Parts: sequence; C-alpha cells; structure tokens
Amino acid sequence: MSHLTGTERARYVQGMFSRIAGRYDLMNRLMTFGQDMHWRKLLLDKAQLPVQGKLLDLGSGTGDIAFAALERTPLSLCIAADFTEEMMRVGQLRPTGDQVCWAGNDALNLPYLANQFDAVTSGFMMRNVIDVNRALSEQYRVLKPGGWIVCLDTTPPAKNLLRPFISFHMHVVIPTLGKLLTGASDAYTYLPDTTEGFLSAEKLAERLTTVGFQKVGYQRLNFGTIALHWGQK
Repeated sequence: MSHLTGTERARYVQGMFSRIAGRYDLMNRLMTFGQDMHWRKLLLDKAQLPVQGKLLDLGSGTGDIAFAALERTPLSLCIAADFTEEMMRVGQLRPTGDQVCWAGNDALNLPYLANQFDAVTSGFMMRNVIDVNRALSEQYRVLKPGGWIVCLDTTPPAKNLLRPFISFHMHVVIPTLGKLLTGASDAYTYLPDTTEGFLSAEKLAERLTTVGFQKVGYQRLNFGTIALHWGQK
C-alpha cells in the first residue's frame, strides 16, 4: 500500500473501506477502547455548530459525527459526505439514518458553492486524501466566514518510552483483530502504515495556516497517537 500514489491510491482506499464497511464501527470501538466516541465529542465542541447551522462532515463513513451533531443541535442540517457508497449505506440503516443528508463527495472537489457551511469536520479522513492542501483549501472555500474546520485523525507517535508499546498495538494487535473481525487484515496494516507516514501534528497545523485558516490549534490525544486540529475562516 505504501507505494501507491494518486488515483491508484484513492481507488485502493475506496475498495478497502467498501470491504470493511459492515464491521467498521465495531472495529473503531474495539481498537480505541471506546475512546473514539469521546474524541468526536471534543471535535464537536470545537466545531461550535450553531442552532439551525449547516455542517459538512467529510469522510463521514457511517455518519458517527453527523449523528452526534444532530443529537446536540436537532434543527441543524448535517451532510454526511463520503466517496465510499457502502459505508454510507451502513449509516443509512442506523435508527435515525433518514435524518442525515448523505452525499457521495470527493473531498478534493466539493460540489458546493463558497461560504455555505458553519462548520466542516472530518474524522480519520485527512491521512487518506491524496492532496492534503487541496482538501484543506476546498474546506476553507465552502466554509462561511467565521466558520470552523475541525479534523480528527491519527498522527505519528512521538519517540519516547511508550513508542514500543504503541508500535506493538498498531502493528500486531490491530491487524490481528481486524483479520478476525473483518477478514481484511490489509485494511488494518494500512492504518499503522499511513499513520506513521502522515504529517506530524505540528506540520498539519502549518498546512491549515498556509491555506488561510486563523486561530489554528491542535490537541494530542491517546498517548499522542491521535490529534484534533481546528481553525477558523
């Protein structure tokens, strides 16, 4: 997987998520020990979605962030956008799946006019896109002035005493669990590979600033393996 680039990588990622869609949520809960739900709450705190606001959640998958946003602000318009139809189909079958607006979108070419959304969020998407700056620029474009971008993703772990334990969890525990539950071990070797090859939290913050965001900040979570980034247009 590490050797793939451009559209070839995009097709691989799309196919991979199609294969694991049915067990994606269960795997997230297990491999994060349920902490992913707490991280999404922190994300929505930073998003500051107003009453009757408009949220665009990119790489939404089965819609966890969109559903959580609707629980907080029931009158909001929440668009859950992804380029993997199978993931969205799983989300549509959830109890309130019909309350979310589902959209098959490419994060590099969003089909929305400028200045449309009060918040644009993403959970575990940015390390999957083939052009980080383009994805951030598109999110900046569709945000209203004053709106917030908030990104949750894995980040390369620091080189410290915990690194061997983190590495064992990422390279042994997660792929083994993934193979047992989904039969797709490659999907869960993809996770540590792309995490270690992704931008550091500091460098991703720099990218947000480069495309024009202000009040950029970030918070490391889960022993430094997860980072929450935010910025305002």
